[in-house]
Amino acid sequence: MFAALSFFVLLVFLVVNVFQKVRQTPKLRSVAILVLGDVGRSPRMMYHAESFAKLGFDTYLIGYKGSKPILSLTSLSNIRLCYLSEPPPLVMRIPFVLAAPIKILYQIATILYALVFDIPRPPEFIMVQNPPSIPTLALVWLVGGIMGSKVIIDWHNLGYSILALKLGETHPLVNIAKRFEIIFGSSAYAHLFVTNAMRDHLEQEWGLIGHRAVLHDRPPSHFHKCLPLEVHELFIRLGRSISPSLADFLPSASPPYTTQFTEILALLPKSASRASSSPSSPSLRKDRPALLVSSTSWTPDEDFGILLEALKLYESRAREVNCQSKHDSKERQVLPRIWMVITGKGPLKERYMAEVELLQKNWQYVRCTSLWLEAEDYPLLLGSADLGVSLHSSSSALDLPMKIVDMFGCGLPVCALDFACIPELVKDGINGLVFQNASQLADHLETLLASFPSSPALDSLRSNLQRALQVPIDVQHHVHNQEHQEDDDWEWGSWSENWNRIVKPLVLRDSERFG
Repeated sequence: MFAALSFFVLLVFLVVNVFQKVRQTPKLRSVAILVLGDVGRSPRMMYHAESFAKLGFDTYLIGYKGSKPILSLTSLSNIRLCYLSEPPPLVMRIPFVLAAPIKILYQIATILYALVFDIPRPPEFIMVQNPPSIPTLALVWLVGGIMGSKVIIDWHNLGYSILALKLGETHPLVNIAKRFEIIFGSSAYAHLFVTNAMRDHLEQEWGLIGHRAVLHDRPPSHFHKCLPLEVHELFIRLGRSISPSLADFLPSASPPYTTQFTEILALLPKSASRASSSPSSPSLRKDRPALLVSSTSWTPDEDFGILLEALKLYESRAREVNCQSKHDSKERQVLPRIWMVITGKGPLKERYMAEVELLQKNWQYVRCTSLWLEAEDYPLLLGSADLGVSLHSSSSALDLPMKIVDMFGCGLPVCALDFACIPELVKDGINGLVFQNASQLADHLETLLASFPSSPALDSLRSNLQRALQVPIDVQHHVHNQEHQEDDDWEWGSWSENWNRIVKPLVLRDSERFG
């Protein structure tokens, strides 16, 4: 009773202060960006914050403290990180039925406090990530309406569709969550979408009010295909974290001259000048295994079982093909060993990795391990890999996996699980291959990795990616089409290029008119 009374008093106090701020006009070129999650694990919202700040906006990024954010968020002077406090540990110890409403009430209070007290004047814009929808959509709708701030909803997915994965589509709570999302999400100053499919669906089904634009995810500018020197330095750092069980599978390493994937072939003669007496540059080893990478959240919308079955099929096929090659006098294509690296955390990780350990005890050509990486090493791993794998299927079939965007940014071709809007990102046979089941994925692995490291099919995909990364976007053409349609041709621009083309005109309309 005392806790409820305290919360009510705090809520009244917050409401009074909100109404006091009504008298202040929103400050032009200022934005509050709300993430109901770990700020450091919300790349798209961090990139939004960076883009606003570089445009001269006073930028307040609100969310939970956890993973380290990107460097620019701490180096740009006009970005301020406003961390939300977590519920007291006691809340986590009580039954879920009691803990859930207390947690939501606590979130409401801390979010209102951040929007009202942590920001000196009402911001011109409040941008909110969706999902989660509850309680953030209602809060920004309320605060934006009272303080005169313009709300921008960044639609990553549909919140109710994620809840439906756990409870089923017909569950009453799913219907309530859907109604909540429609009521508080249908009207905003602007709606941003990660796919054309999501924009079209919400326009038709929910009758959205406000500006609407598709802003496809793009990686930051520092993501790139790694040079052999960068691969060499990465695996020297990672050497200690590589599982001892891989010692007999990977080529032997002798740092600093060789790693499992690189080698320095020769040293210059001792008689050479001191300035040029350093070792020659590293090169990729010809006996290296193919390095495959998949990033997963280990949740039900990513079926790791498909990858596991595909690896089993590849192991069987590699034994067959390579055995024939040994006994055939004609030169035949052989299949390489595969090191499948899985990154990410999630609830199903322990279950699947335990299953992997049992299976690969008898495997000769495949190893699958999880690997923990510092944030700065993740793009380097992608840039060092030979092929990416995405198992994302989407709870709504309307969003696209950021992991593929990151892979493309590092020049890494991808094998991706097929679903409704994946063609917006993965162009089958151009920048990757699409599969529907484990058998197709295993076939793709065999096709792309035959004769590795000289694999024509893989090299073709990689070349297409590199060309797309180097072609500038026709800005005028896209500005004309941005709210209606996009070309069928695959074009790729950086996050900054896309953001400046699509979001910048929306957020500068009033500041340019009155400033």
